[in-house]
Amino acid sequence: MKCKVTYRGWAGHFICAHDCRFRLNTLIEHGERRIVVSTVGHFVGSDGKVLPLGARNRMYETMAFEAKENGVYWDADVSKDVEFDSVWSIHHIKRDTDAEAQEMHEKVVKELVDKLEKGDE
Repeated sequence: MKCKVTYRGWAGHFICAHDCRFRLNTLIEHGERRIVVSTVGHFVGSDGKVLPLGARNRMYETMAFEAKENGVYWDADVSKDVEFDSVWSIHHIKRDTDAEAQEMHEKVVKELVDKLEKGDE
């Protein structure tokens, strides 16, 4: 069975995601299972300074969660993370880091789609 992949232009996790300049989430559907892959980064505080996400100086991070129905959408259930092996964090901000974050996100989506379609997830 093939996965259905839907790219969505809002953050799937992180309570301060509205202050991130980079936000992306992807819904992966495979039968009755739904997973949200979410990437956020380039977090800017109220003083205009760029801040890390979390305690380990991540500037971008990708996480995956089981999805739960929320009205007409399937959103991340942040209490149910989905593990993956791909790189999930970036610790710098450079001119092309958004592209690097996009690629990181895509690799996680591909890994999870491959696992679901092979029956490994």
